[in-house]
Amino acid sequence: MAIPKFCLVFALCLIYFVLHTPATVVQDFNHVERCKDSLYMGTPPRGIIDLHLKKICQRYADKPRYVTLYDPRKRIPVYSAYTFKKTEGDRRVDYPWMYEPQLAEVDGNGNMMPFPTGYLHMKFEDSQAVLDDYSDVVLYERGHLNPDQHQSDAHDRAATYTLTNVVPEIREFNIGPWREYEERIRVRLNNYCRGTAYIVTGVTTRGNMIRRNNQDRVAIPEDVWSAYCCTDYDRNAPHDVRIRFPSHGALAKNAKEGSNVHEMTVQELENFLKNHMDVDQNLQIFYDNCISPSPLPLYLHHTI
Repeated sequence: MAIPKFCLVFALCLIYFVLHTPATVVQDFNHVERCKDSLYMGTPPRGIIDLHLKKICQRYADKPRYVTLYDPRKRIPVYSAYTFKKTEGDRRVDYPWMYEPQLAEVDGNGNMMPFPTGYLHMKFEDSQAVLDDYSDVVLYERGHLNPDQHQSDAHDRAATYTLTNVVPEIREFNIGPWREYEERIRVRLNNYCRGTAYIVTGVTTRGNMIRRNNQDRVAIPEDVWSAYCCTDYDRNAPHDVRIRFPSHGALAKNAKEGSNVHEMTVQELENFLKNHMDVDQNLQIFYDNCISPSPLPLYLHHTI
């Protein structure tokens, strides 16, 4: 049977589109296979004003690992969103640091790449942070938004070591209050989340920058915040744990002192962010506020 000409033309156009569409920097997280799996109900936080922000589907070893909303002008992520994996909490430090080629060019396979030992073209330095931005900085460390200790698979862990997933954090804060909070959440979700836990971790900024060669390079966060959503959890957990499900948030100052992490409801966190981020009044971190689905069918809800 002869294939109609218009079908051949359509097929060729589709192949061209697939081959020439950037695989990581995307128009919508839902447009990339499995990219939206990192988001509760496949839905990113709502209400963030993102005219110049870049949506990155973080790919490593040809597989989407998590998503990042990235600010190429401040050269830091606004947030990274990922699914929590149960783990023993050990940390690895032997992974190479990587960058995101797709922020500067559309060719390539879309995977993050290790920084070369030699020359890196200026176009990459213009679009994102590079290792030199952190090399001579004494006060700050590279703080993961998606931390490796919240991942179990070796490739998932390696994928967290990209500079598009880190922000400058005060050393004392990074290795102190924030690391303690990440461990507390790891233990809580390990023990009491029965299904998939979705986490969004981000920052606020006030205009302070790391400078290099007399140029503003990387924004320094004022606050670091995080929220998780797990609708399938242990209903028999102790009361002080149960009240922190299905969702809960946290907020801390990126500072040497006074940087204790304050846990709060996600709604309280959203109210804070409405006054400290470029967002509108419809800000919602999780779709439908991460409301636990009722175990009863709809026609029985009136009996509750």
